[in-house]
Order: sequence, then structure tokens, then C-alpha cells
Amino acid sequence: MASRLHGIPPTIFAEMSALAVRTGAVNLGQGFPDEDGPAGVLAAAVAALHGGANQYAPGPGVPALRRAVAAHQQRHYGLELDPDTQVVITTGCTEAVAAALLGLVEPGDEVVLLEPYYDSYLAMLQVAGGVRRPVTLRSPDFRLDPDELRAAVTPRTRFVLLNSPHNPTGSVLTRAELEAIAAVAIEHDLTVITDEVYEHLVFDGSEHVPIATLPGMAERTLTLSSVGKSYSLTGWKVGWATGPAHLVGAVMAAKTWLTYTSGAPLQPAVAVALDEHPDWPRALRDSLQERRDLLVPALVAAGLPTTVPQGTYFATSDVSGLGWDDGLAFCLALPERAGVVAIPAQVFHDDPHGPGRHLVRWAFCKRPEVLEDAIGRLAAADLRA
Repeated sequence: MASRLHGIPPTIFAEMSALAVRTGAVNLGQGFPDEDGPAGVLAAAVAALHGGANQYAPGPGVPALRRAVAAHQQRHYGLELDPDTQVVITTGCTEAVAAALLGLVEPGDEVVLLEPYYDSYLAMLQVAGGVRRPVTLRSPDFRLDPDELRAAVTPRTRFVLLNSPHNPTGSVLTRAELEAIAAVAIEHDLTVITDEVYEHLVFDGSEHVPIATLPGMAERTLTLSSVGKSYSLTGWKVGWATGPAHLVGAVMAAKTWLTYTSGAPLQPAVAVALDEHPDWPRALRDSLQERRDLLVPALVAAGLPTTVPQGTYFATSDVSGLGWDDGLAFCLALPERAGVVAIPAQVFHDDPHGPGRHLVRWAFCKRPEVLEDAIGRLAAADLRA
């Protein structure tokens, strides 16, 4: 194995999903829904398959989808984009993250990022030769400390890697928190790469504010998102990067040598999702909020204090009150004890023995009857260490 991959473990999601299959446990670990997105969008994909859209799509993406992404950004956030130079279609947001870091980060560049972080950030920063400068969102509130953010910046810092709504904590950065990040970025001339895949899945009236909409930020922000989460089409792996042409061009330069192009018959269907089903994510959000409100009280009743998430489809619990000081040990024991799988949050921190060691993440993007099954199993189990 190449040295650039040394120390990068297999993704925890594959490991825990395999454990769920092996034990017959209810999988509240990996974040994928168990219901499909809009029927009209599925039909559009079938029509594209039968209509001849089965050869290579243009590398930057089919024009209809690039226009749809630009229209989405204008409609929701007032961001004006040239679909020909400021939008590139990627194979999911995971490739968008990889291409952004490979296309922009030089070896030795420091990148400030929020911890806990989605695990692909760690892997791709290491492959790109970047140096992580984590700023920790601490339980139970998971709020950004502006002083810690400023302290993380050194003369070698060139980028900020954001994720809001935030996976795994479910926190949504406030306008004030984003303004603090923007002030630091402008002061130190930093580029911001922001992963906003959960942009439409915010609850209780919380507001998702793209940092690109703040003064002075459009010209220094690369925004990443995808259709997967907002439309329950995670397996399609169709995402995008938007922003200034020079940043989008860097993504395209790397993407060319990763996948070159992405699912040709799915791209026209994603354009249909964005253009013709703009309200579908709102209904999904309302349904997810109901499912969140089903699971979180049950976790609390099982002795697992749980932060009520403002967005995404994840909730985080503290297992220390049940005598566990290691979330991974808890998650490995949970399938046998209760027939349920969760994800240990410590794997999303630089220090596995640090502030995330006693936290676990649950996905509530499952059908209510699946959640009820999991809740019943947890209530009947002895979860104490």
C-alpha cells in the first residue's frame, strides 16, 4: 500500500453496516433512507435510460443539470452562477470533496476543519498532503468557539473546510458563527470549502445560511452539495461544486482524472428533481423531524442523553452515564445486546480518547416502523457496561 494511505482505516460505515447484516441488527448506523425519492424523478431516469443517455456525459456535467444547479442556488440563496464556468457535476459529494482537496491543497497547506468530521475529509486531506487544524464542536451543544477558530489559524493556513448542517452532530451553524468564520477567512485570505449536502434538512425553524452569501465570501467560497440527501437518492451519487470559476476549474482538473464523468442517465433526472420537484425536500424535512422526535426521547428513556439535532438525519448520544467510556466498545457490543447498530463518534476525531470518546451517532432516516423496532429492542436490552 502506498504510504499516503498508511493510517487511514476502512470507513466505519462499511464496517458497521457489515456488522448489521451479519447479526441481523437494525441498522441505525449508515445514513441512508429505506425509501426512494420522487416517483417522477425515478421515471425521468428510466426515460433517460431508454432515450439513449447511456454514453459518456460531458466531463463538467450535462448542460441541463448545470443550469438546474445554478437555478437552485439562485432560487434558494440568491447566488448568481454561470452554469458553464461556475458549476461542475461530480460523482456524489464525496468525489466533490476529494476533487476539491486534490485540486486545491498543496502538500503542507494547513486546513482548518470542524471536528468531529466526516471521515472522507481525513482520508483525502492525508492523500493531498494537507495538515489538519481541527476546531472541536463539543458535546452537548456542539457550538463553534470563535476563539478556538482564530487560534487554529497559522501563517501556513490556506483553507477552511466546513460542513453545515453538520454530520455527525446535527448542529447547524448560526449566522453569527458563520460571520465569525467569514471574518477570519477574509482577514487571513483563506479559501472556504463548504459541504452543504444536508442544506434542506433543517428543523424547528433553523436556518441554513450558505457562507457564500455573506459579504466578501462569494469570491472565496467553493460550495459542495448533492441530490442524495435532499431527495433520498443516495445511491445515485450525483453531486456538484459551485463557486468562482477558478475554484470550480480546480475541481474539474482533479475530477477529470478521478471519474472524468458521472452517471449519464441520472444527470437529466437530477435536473428534473431540482427544476420540477423543488418542494419535495420540504416534505422530507417535515417527515424527518417527526422521526427525530420519535427516536430521541426513546434514547433518553434508555439512559442515553441525546442532543436534539437541528439538521441532518443524525442524533448523538452520550453513553458514559451507562458506564461506557468508549463509544466504539459500546457500538461493537450493541448488536448482540440489543440488535441495533450505531456509529461511534470517536472515529471522527483526531484523538479517539478525546472529547468524542463517549459519543455515538444514530441515523433516524428510516421508516417509523423500523425506528419503532429499534426503540423496542433498546428498551428491552441491558445497555449498562
